[in-house]
Amino acid sequence: MSNAMTFGQKPFIPTPPDKGSFPLDHDGVCKKSMTRFMKCLFNNNNNNSLCRDEAKEYLACRMENNLMAKEDWSKLGFNNGGS
Repeated sequence: MSNAMTFGQKPFIPTPPDKGSFPLDHDGVCKKSMTRFMKCLFNNNNNNSLCRDEAKEYLACRMENNLMAKEDWSKLGFNNGGS
């Protein structure tokens, strides 16, 4: 792939995501909850509204293990700390 630009082309300047990056779960500490969530999505035709409990469990695991920043549940789409 060439790095040369054609006349008038603006250079690509990458921007970080709004929430920043997060570490991958290299040690698999949240693998069980992630697997339950993925199985739920598979079994429900990728309808994530039917997998809210599994999603919350997975996000809680990530927050507890410093794999993502701790967020208020309402900012993650859960009302008053519930599903």
